[in-house]
Amino acid sequence: MLFDSTVRRELARSFGATLVVILTIVLTMFLIRTIGQAANGQVAPQDVVLLLGYVSLGHLPTMLALSLFIAIVLTLGRMYRDNEMVIWFASGAGLVRFVRPVLAMSLPVLLVVGLLLVFVWPWGNQQSLELRERYQRRSDVARVAPGVFQASSDGSRVFFVERDSGGDGGARNVFILSRQKQAESVTSARSGHLEVVGDDRFLVLERGQRSEIDMQRYDKTLARFETYRVLAQEKVFDSGAARAPRATGTLELLRTPTREAQGELVWRFGLLLAACNLTLLGIGLSASNPRRPSNWNLLFALLAFVVYYFNLVNLTQAWVTAGRMQALPAMVVLHGGALLLGTALLWWREHAAVLHLRRRAAS
Repeated sequence: MLFDSTVRRELARSFGATLVVILTIVLTMFLIRTIGQAANGQVAPQDVVLLLGYVSLGHLPTMLALSLFIAIVLTLGRMYRDNEMVIWFASGAGLVRFVRPVLAMSLPVLLVVGLLLVFVWPWGNQQSLELRERYQRRSDVARVAPGVFQASSDGSRVFFVERDSGGDGGARNVFILSRQKQAESVTSARSGHLEVVGDDRFLVLERGQRSEIDMQRYDKTLARFETYRVLAQEKVFDSGAARAPRATGTLELLRTPTREAQGELVWRFGLLLAACNLTLLGIGLSASNPRRPSNWNLLFALLAFVVYYFNLVNLTQAWVTAGRMQALPAMVVLHGGALLLGTALLWWREHAAVLHLRRRAAS
């Protein structure tokens, strides 16, 4: 019908424009934050773009839900301000009649949101955590760059080396500054190489000297050596370690009866149900008086989105994780209540519009 196609076309245009704006803003914020983390040594500089992609995929459901909600409120609100709603109401199409075209346009978006939350969200978090942990657990030797003073993972040692041109993994002009609570030592050597013994890596230094100062008695000792071995504190990344619930697959969470797993499931499915309820709430919240043009309805709708989509969903997750509520009752109370609120708001707007038209016709 003409009515359905017109509403869907308007919603699609508004949704596309809103999504582009939100993606631009959010991706810029994530890029700045990721570059800052790389500058602080939390992630590898070469992994910035890859990490940005994982983070963006994880937050894409929220951006889609917000874009869809804003598109509904803006489109229907514009129709109120331009008096198009009066024409549709006068022709017999009430506000409830808008539910079908809105749901028809929203269904593909909601399907994508559900797939992202169920499958892409845990996968993206797992990949991001692996990138961060692999970079943080790299060995002290791997942190060393030729010609650059580099601190160890715990900050207790500082390395400086010059790589040999032969490419055999050796080094020359090695400098190590080690600081502890009771002593501080400076070790220098003409050359050095890596040596693997079991699961440990050692930096073997040759032809050098070691100077140590006792910080309590201020005694200084100087020793020369032909060979000196330093543990490199190699840390092996364990991909099979226990993963956080947000980095665990949905099917695995369903098989895990812990409260943390149930809380994560409440959060994932809660965001999907919240996105569905917000399409209905957006129809009722978009109503405005064309004689008093203002953006208060949009601001109130955004406030409702933040409170429902972020605060209340996170609150139910915290309650389920803490054991204060069960998963199913928490979802029924929150999302069932939101559905009833959206239906009641839609019914009230529908009858208010009909009464208004009857009053105008009588006058």
